[in-house]
Formats: sequence, structure tokens, C-alpha cells
Amino acid sequence: MKPLFSIISLGIALSTAAFSADERPNIVFIFTDDHAPHAIGAYDGWLKSVNPTPNIDKLASEGMLFVNSFCTNSICGPSRAVIQTGKHSHKNGFMNNGNTFDWNQQTFPKLLQKAGYQTAIYGKSHLKGKPQGYDSWAVLPGQGLYYNPDMITEDGQITIEGYCTDIVTDMAVEFLKEKRDANKPFMLMVQHKAPHRNWMPALRHLNLYDDIEIPEPATLFDEYLDNAPPARHQELEIDRHMHINYDLFLDLTPDFADLPIRTDKSAWRNLQRMTPEQVKAWRAAYAPKDKAFHEAKLTGKDLVRWKYQRYAKNYLRSVKGVDESVETLVNTLEELDLDDNTIVIYSSDQGFYIGDHGWYDKRWMYEESLKMPFIVKWPGVTNPGSRTTKMVQNLDYASTFLDIAGAAIPSDLQGVSLVPLLKGENPDDWRKSIYYHYYEYPSVHMVPRHNGIRTTRYKLMHFYEFDEWEFYDLKSDPDEYINLYGNPEYQGLIKRMKKQLDDLEAKYEDDSDMSEKPQSWQDEVRPMAAK
Repeated sequence: MKPLFSIISLGIALSTAAFSADERPNIVFIFTDDHAPHAIGAYDGWLKSVNPTPNIDKLASEGMLFVNSFCTNSICGPSRAVIQTGKHSHKNGFMNNGNTFDWNQQTFPKLLQKAGYQTAIYGKSHLKGKPQGYDSWAVLPGQGLYYNPDMITEDGQITIEGYCTDIVTDMAVEFLKEKRDANKPFMLMVQHKAPHRNWMPALRHLNLYDDIEIPEPATLFDEYLDNAPPARHQELEIDRHMHINYDLFLDLTPDFADLPIRTDKSAWRNLQRMTPEQVKAWRAAYAPKDKAFHEAKLTGKDLVRWKYQRYAKNYLRSVKGVDESVETLVNTLEELDLDDNTIVIYSSDQGFYIGDHGWYDKRWMYEESLKMPFIVKWPGVTNPGSRTTKMVQNLDYASTFLDIAGAAIPSDLQGVSLVPLLKGENPDDWRKSIYYHYYEYPSVHMVPRHNGIRTTRYKLMHFYEFDEWEFYDLKSDPDEYINLYGNPEYQGLIKRMKKQLDDLEAKYEDDSDMSEKPQSWQDEVRPMAAK
């Protein structure tokens, strides 16, 4: 029989442990799709002048902004799989959007559940299958729709009338107010579709920015003169590839009668699902703009500039709905007296081209698609208005969440916890480079497979199926105009960088087939006439 004081001590210890668990911080992880850092005011990009994100900017002023935040694979599903697992694409098995995520594998939400957290996810999953590791969930099938979306729930698929960003926000608020277990810390993932293609804004934002011109990126008319061939063989130019109906939903007839209805994820498909009231508001907003376009009869660079304005405005209008969601969620936490003990994080699955280099979409290891936003407000821990230039990746999120929860970080996770940075520490042994690997080719937009290494100053990229290389000095050439790979002055540095790239491949155990393809295959995917 144990002595009485031992029993009392044990009781006190258990009671303290329970209290400590209750006091662990909650996590609200707001995650969008294709939101480029330079479309966030706090990141001081060239779009800052239009004030696109006042609420996200406020979040940054109250926490830490990560200046050098990068993805490991710049495409929607794979980025999410990396976040779920804390492992590179070749390790978690989800390398491109055609893959199916293995939900039976270890994920950070499952580990948080074991650590006593209540978990929830609402919005875009894009990993196929039913989410595991969540106590409450409702997700969009595939890419989902902006208006009147279908949602896969624990009770089956339903259709909800309204605008997707608002619907997902309402679900998150409902969780906070009604579904949350007050005796447990929680991790809530709010995953928006916006601002993904086809950039359909909420009805209340259809006329936003009508009275201004969106600034043009300095590289809008880049001719890719010094890049390796992949930059000239892509299919993501605003000029040649952005479809004036599919992407910009220009109305060619008053009654839509002659417009082709696509069966894929197009805006036109979504328009067919709109209510009469929604269609009326939509047409009232766009009809005058469409009429002006037809009367202008634009060609050449003038047409490119019109397409850019139409695209950039719709993109930023979609962002506005997300920014309002951030405001709603922060206000809800304050209303429920949860704000002092809740970490609020804003991020997106990768960067995006908003006319930079004349492009839209992502996929490349170039800066605009490699960089992703990461902003963290941790009351009482992270200094308001702080910034860090340490190199971080979405690979690190899982380890960070587990560290926050006081849970063990499994040894097979490939990322590192960002908690020391959030506490204002400056670890001497922090990574000096990041590893990137993109796999989806040949496919939509025709960006070849490539991997590479980025340091604080230099970037080396290898389009290995064609054995083509690019090397950039980001200090002197931040827009990546000048490919230095063939420059004799840099051959020693390039050789060392190749060795470092080999070391990263070994470190992360990337045994993917990176061999050069036969010339016959190269000629097939790159028709000779296009060369």
C-alpha cells in the first residue's frame, strides 16, 4: 500500500497536468489557396498600394511575419500533404494533384488528438478521401466551387447556398461557438478556396477596384530571353494562355446562349448553378465592363493589359473575402474571450503569379511561386510587429504545431519547429538552404519537373528530364532575369551549389527518378516547331 503522502502527491501531479493541458494554446490556422505574399500589404509588394489585406496586415502587426517562407512543391494538393505530414512529397506519396493522399499515414492532426487536442477542418482539403485526424470536418470535393458549393460532411454530401469563403467562415464560427469542447485546447483549420482560379468574387465585391488601375508588375512583358528553354515552353501566359471566357468570363452575348458550357472547374460551370438573384447581380456588375471591352477592340499589348486588369482585380476581389474572414474569426475569438490563449496563423499553399513575368498560376521554383505567406500571432509569446528572415518551409508546420501542444515530435518528420523563432530566439544552427522538387509534367501549364536549392542569396534549379539548369544571384537580380549558369565567373560557386543540392537530396532521402529523358521523348513533349 502506498503512503498517503504519495497518493496526495500523485493526485496533485495529475491535477496539475490536466490544468496545464487546459492552458495549452489553441491554434486557428487560416489557410488559403494561391495567395501570393506580394498580394498582402504587410509583405510590402508592388500591390501594397491598393490596400488589399488590412485585416491580415493587422494580424502581422500583432505577431511575426516570416519574410523567407517557402513551399517544397508549388502546387495545391502536394503542399497540403506536406503540411499534414511534415514530410516532402516523395515521402508522403502525394507528388502531384493526380495522386490520392493516404489518410492512414501519420499526420499532425492525429498526433494532436492523441495529445488531447480537439481538431477540426472546414473548406478545401484537395487531398481526396475523407479526412482523418479531425473531430469535426466538412470539405469541398476537389477544387470546389465559389458559389453554392457542394460540401462533403461526416453525414454525406450536401449543397449550401452562398459564397464559399463566407460558408467556410460560418462553419468555423459555428465550431468556436457551438462545437468546441471547452475542456480541451483546439486546433481549427479554416481552408479557403479563394483566391484560386477562376477568381470569382463575392457579389458584394464585384465592383471593388472599378475606379482604379491595378499597378502592373515590372516584368509583365518579360520575353524570357536569358532563361533556360522551359520558360519559353510553358503554357501559363496571360497573353497566349489566359482564356477570355474561361478565366475572365467575358460575356460575348447578352443572354449567354452561344457560350460553351465547360464541364470542368470553370467559372461558367459555376454560373449555371447560381440562383437567379446571384446571376442578376453578376451580370449587372460585368455587363458594362464587357460592353466597354467590345467597343475598345483591343489588340497586342493593350489587350494583354486589359486581361491583366480584369484578372488582377478579380483575384484581389477574391482576396478581399478572405481578408474579411480573418476579421470575423479574430473578432469571434475576442467575443468568446479566447483571443489571449489562441495562436492565429495565416498562410497559403504557395505563391502565385499576378502578371509577374507575364504569367498566372504557380509551379515554378522562381520566387513568385516559391514564396508563401506565413504570419503568426501568439499573444504573450511572439513580439508584435516582429519579422524574421530565417528560411522556413511548409515542411515545418507539423513540427511547430506539435511543439506548441507539448507533444512529442516523431523522428521521421523532416521539418523543424518554428517555436524558437516565434519566441524571438536566433538559433545559430538554423538551416542555410531549402530544398524544392516539383513533379507534375507533362501536364496543365507544361512546367517541367525540376528540383533545386535556394540559399539566402543564390538559387540553382535543375530541369532534370531535359538536363537544363538555371542559376541566379538573388541579391543583384531579384527578378531572376539573368541566368548565370553559363557564366565562367560562377562555375566554382555552381559546382559547390550542385554538391549542396546532392547533399539535400541525400538528407531528405529523395530517390525520385531524376534521369534525363531520351531525345525522342523531349521532342514529343516539346514540338520542334515551338523551339
